[in-house]
Amino acid sequence: QVQLVESGGGLVQAGGSLRLSCGVSGRAFSNYAMGWFRQAPGKEREFVAAISWSGGRRDYADSVKGRFTISRDYAKNTVYLQMTSLKPEDTAVYYCAAGRAPYEVVTSTLQFGSVGQGTQVTVSS
Repeated sequence: QVQLVESGGGLVQAGGSLRLSCGVSGRAFSNYAMGWFRQAPGKEREFVAAISWSGGRRDYADSVKGRFTISRDYAKNTVYLQMTSLKPEDTAVYYCAAGRAPYEVVTSTLQFGSVGQGTQVTVSS
């Protein structure tokens, strides 16, 4: 059973930055794509970013492209989401997630399997 634990959320002013972290245990971290999605109150899940098992491919939602960067550290079994130039519309609970199958490219929330507990990100105007 894979476990995902997010950290790093909080309150930040518009234009500010935050870095989310997600520690992964219980699975061969290096074999699976990892990613982030978010959900704001009353809205559906929104894909944010994903990184391939090798780290060689990164996909982003258009709404965050150029502002967010996803990365992974194989030695620490951790995936990160660096968020810059934050906007009030980025406010949501952010979830870390792992791909369902090894070596699969993930580009949507439908391809995520295990999910963390979420971390709140609030951007004030």
